Amino acid sequence: MSKQRVLSGVQPTGNLHLGNYLGAIRNWVEIQQQYDNFFCVVDLHAITVPHDRATLADNTYKVAALYLACGIDLAYSTIFIQSHIPAHSELTWLLNCITPLNWLERMIQFKEKALKQGENVGVGLLDYPVLMAADILLYDTDKVPVGEDQKQHLELTRDIAVRVNDQFGSKDKPVLKLPDPLIRTEGARVMSLTDGTSKMSKSDPSEMSRINLLDPPEAIAKKIKRCKTDPVKGLEFDNPERPECNNLLTLYGLLSGKPKSEVAIECQDMGWGQFKPLLTETTIEALKPIQEKYQMIMSDRDYLKSILRDGRQKAEAVANETLARVKSAFGYSTPL
Repeated sequence: MSKQRVLSGVQPTGNLHLGNYLGAIRNWVEIQQQYDNFFCVVDLHAITVPHDRATLADNTYKVAALYLACGIDLAYSTIFIQSHIPAHSELTWLLNCITPLNWLERMIQFKEKALKQGENVGVGLLDYPVLMAADILLYDTDKVPVGEDQKQHLELTRDIAVRVNDQFGSKDKPVLKLPDPLIRTEGARVMSLTDGTSKMSKSDPSEMSRINLLDPPEAIAKKIKRCKTDPVKGLEFDNPERPECNNLLTLYGLLSGKPKSEVAIECQDMGWGQFKPLLTETTIEALKPIQEKYQMIMSDRDYLKSILRDGRQKAEAVANETLARVKSAFGYSTPL
């Protein structure tokens, strides 16, 4: 019996941070032996907001290297760059033409980001959920690891697939496979160091809000020392009045590998002056092997490019087969 297929990706916009790692990549690593995995660097998504063309390519390679450094194993997983496979863009156009505009206008993340960009908001920001749907559907994906905030995008993907199947397929022969979410309950949402009610994000203008995977020890120490806390002595989980406390305890548990119950007992009588050095040491030690492996991979660009070349060839074969199936269902002629 063949393994179910998993697909996910991260944008190459700035350094990856603990939210990316604990909320997504580490989960991929832990489950990768159970699935046939396709992990891409979604560089087409990176230009839905203003971007730096001078750093886009280099950041793309950095993310691919971090996948490997974090433990993605090529024996179970395929790593590739989204823009290197034209089928992503072509399927997006086909899906655009059957996706109702009002489905996109109701997407929460579009509303939030459009407010920030004002009149300069581009069509790509409205349309990127369709590109995300194309990413997923191209690979006949069974499971998509998503955080709670991305469930709406996966629901849209399923709605688009159902619409294609209803209009162009049949009950016995659907055109596209419907993917299911794969949601990690603990650590799925890592919050900002400066606001425990907001998700840790690369788009936050403050570097102090996040710990990047490649931050040196002195930067990690500085960020944790200055992170937002409260004046209450004794640390506890799940108090809605103490979001920063819950976030920092969760980080400590995830990075130390200790269960929530053990962390709760260990830290219940601590003050922040005792806990912050503990979290700092734990974070530095957890990131050290990732940083060392990353430096080794980036020192051999030919090796990294060979991995991405092999990944592109494997992913492209699958993607092109799906694209051909969709085009045939839509009524297109085959190339002569």
